[in-house]
Amino acid sequence: MAVSKRSLALFLFIFLFLSSVFALSLVDDGDEDLGDLEELLSIDEEEAKRGAAQGKPSEAELLSRAQRIVVELNNENAKRVIDGNELVMVLGYAPWCQRSAELMPRFAEAATSLKEMGSLVVMAKLDADRYTKAAKLVDIKGFPTLLLFRNGTAESYTGGFTGEGILIWVRKKTGAPIIRLSSITAAEEFLKKHQMFVVGFFENFKGNEYNEFVKAAATENEIQFVETNDINVAKALYPEVGFSKHFMGLVKSEPERYESFGDKFLEGEILNFIEHHKFTLVTVLTELNNARVYASPIKLQVYIFAETDDFNPFLSLIQNVARKYKSKIMFIHVDSAEENLAKPFLTLFGLEAERPIVTAFDNSIGSKYLMDSDISLGNLEEFCSGLLQGTLSTYFKSEPKPNGNGLVKKVVGRTFDASVLESAESVLLEVYTPWCIDCEATTKQVEKLAKHFKGHGNVKFARIDASLNEHPKLQVDNYPTLLFYPAASKSNPIKLSKKSSAKELANFIKENIIPKAENTSNSEESKKDEL
Repeated sequence: MAVSKRSLALFLFIFLFLSSVFALSLVDDGDEDLGDLEELLSIDEEEAKRGAAQGKPSEAELLSRAQRIVVELNNENAKRVIDGNELVMVLGYAPWCQRSAELMPRFAEAATSLKEMGSLVVMAKLDADRYTKAAKLVDIKGFPTLLLFRNGTAESYTGGFTGEGILIWVRKKTGAPIIRLSSITAAEEFLKKHQMFVVGFFENFKGNEYNEFVKAAATENEIQFVETNDINVAKALYPEVGFSKHFMGLVKSEPERYESFGDKFLEGEILNFIEHHKFTLVTVLTELNNARVYASPIKLQVYIFAETDDFNPFLSLIQNVARKYKSKIMFIHVDSAEENLAKPFLTLFGLEAERPIVTAFDNSIGSKYLMDSDISLGNLEEFCSGLLQGTLSTYFKSEPKPNGNGLVKKVVGRTFDASVLESAESVLLEVYTPWCIDCEATTKQVEKLAKHFKGHGNVKFARIDASLNEHPKLQVDNYPTLLFYPAASKSNPIKLSKKSSAKELANFIKENIIPKAENTSNSEESKKDEL
């Protein structure tokens, strides 16, 4: 059956709802409930030295730092911290939640960076599973949740899910949305900390173009914006910077590192440019980016399902094709070993990832496509060309053609036309799924009807498993569903109530299927064989 855009979105992606919070003012030292805030925010010097000697801290070290840098909220102090500070960033978590465990070191990384920058932001965490009163107070309903409280009022978090992403969002919400660089040394230090950013060169930090750049920087919550009026600094960040009064470019951490902005300097155009170019040539799908991938304005998306070792030999080939369709088609690798990521997609196709599989979605209309051929440069280019031009045949999953001739015929996607739409008989079709609670009772009714009408050549009973089969002319959202296809009008099926009794359904069939003369002559016989 046809898959709607909304149902596809709900099926494919489960969003992590995150929000964050900052505080610019410190808590009173005399507050006994909060304890010594300076002590809570201190970093163990020996631990810091050890981390610096070893390079970037491990997640375990970052998590350990979180215990010291981040204020621990509970039922007694949560309200005081939030109400007593202008900005408070709260991480609501549960100790047993895996995603909370993954986010905690990233939250700590952002907290560490903010402290090193001299920020007075109060970063706080709350075990919402243990302190339910406080969780209710701040409206934490799931794990993990990030909330930004501004003068006690919560604001939804809309940034990235890395330590850098949290840091960028915090800085933009609590200060200037743009970092200004005035020296090559500062630019080199900036490059060490940021893998992706937007750079703007302006001879003078004023004018319509600059104002639109600033507005875009304030709106875009995931990517850091940086500006300079020194052409040498601009070249250190973006070697191919154009020689003009103003220039903007996107820098990414991949071979296709630089993307130059060539449209008119308007906030909407700048944001559109970023959305179409911020992903790499081939994006690896993760738990943290899947929602943003699907929400991309690039609605034509090609998914390659393969375990990493099987995918790597094709990476260069796929990148070459992706480069040709850049900003028009998005290419995504899904590691089929990551079952929680791959299975929802593959279920839509009724496939198992026994080998590398190439599929595609047009998210603007909710259609899906399958590349039947092996992965090669020519095959992939032909597939993508057809996707872009709209000439690919939509894929509908189907079980193999069934064998056997029971009283209730099994229909699959590839036999739906012949068995239902092109059949000379009228057809009563039961649409079911294996997990449907009410389907078993309906199935028994249909079987009883099929037995009752055995021998009547002008009516056929059939059933189709909607979890394994689709057809463009079969659109059903609730199960079970009973559809009656009159022989004279197969294009207008009649939906029957699943609450109808077997007798009511039998009477409907007699009135709509059996000729009146035959119905009258068989009335006495029917009375003897009532359901």
